Amino acid sequence: MPAGTGVPNYWDSSHRYEKPNLSEIRRIRFLTEADNPPFSFIGADGNPTGFLVDLTRALCEEIPVQCTLQPMRWDVLLQGIERGLGDAIISTMAIDRAPADRFIFTNRFLARPARFVARRGTELRDATPETLAGRSVGVVARTAHEAYLRDLFPEAGIAPFETAEEAREALRGEKVDLVFGDGINLSLWLNGAVSGDCCRFVGGPFTESRYFGEGLAIAVAPEGRTLLRALDFALARVHRSGEYEEIYRRHFPISFY
Repeated sequence: MPAGTGVPNYWDSSHRYEKPNLSEIRRIRFLTEADNPPFSFIGADGNPTGFLVDLTRALCEEIPVQCTLQPMRWDVLLQGIERGLGDAIISTMAIDRAPADRFIFTNRFLARPARFVARRGTELRDATPETLAGRSVGVVARTAHEAYLRDLFPEAGIAPFETAEEAREALRGEKVDLVFGDGINLSLWLNGAVSGDCCRFVGGPFTESRYFGEGLAIAVAPEGRTLLRALDFALARVHRSGEYEEIYRRHFPISFY
């Protein structure tokens, strides 16, 4: 599939997700981030919008109980379930970064793969240790992305920068041949005005969880296994119906897969 056009699929089509017993679920109070576009933010009309918001609405259509969604500041979001403010957290919190003793998780609904970006004039069609040997690659210093390059692309000319913005400007200014970083952030940059339509994805995606984490999932309290099964059932249904793809393409016009 051409780089930048794919839609992620985290669901096994052969697996039959158990239809949940909703008699134990009276309502689902979702908590999410208040200001993290394009995932969740307050739109011009004063209402929550974003990828996570639309995904939550789709899930609620599959689970016929009362549903609410409450945006919260990030610094209090993780305490929301313990404080009785909500039942499930849908956010950009990575599975492997969350306190394992405080939450259990659904199947993941999104990952954060790494990607290479190059200028549009490049002849590169793939990104392998062989094709990038001797080419300069900008990357944010002291990150998992730099570690990955040093471990798996040892012949590339690694050029560390202090910020992602500096690395991307170096690419636009032809000071490096490629940039390697978080696929989501690079997708948003490529789709925005700042990039000037200068560049495109090359190769990938790179999804090794040892470096880039296990992805995003909905968190519930450890005792909430009935709710967990209901959410996994709904996620699979939203994917199977094609609505997940519609939501994904709406918020990520340039796919990071």
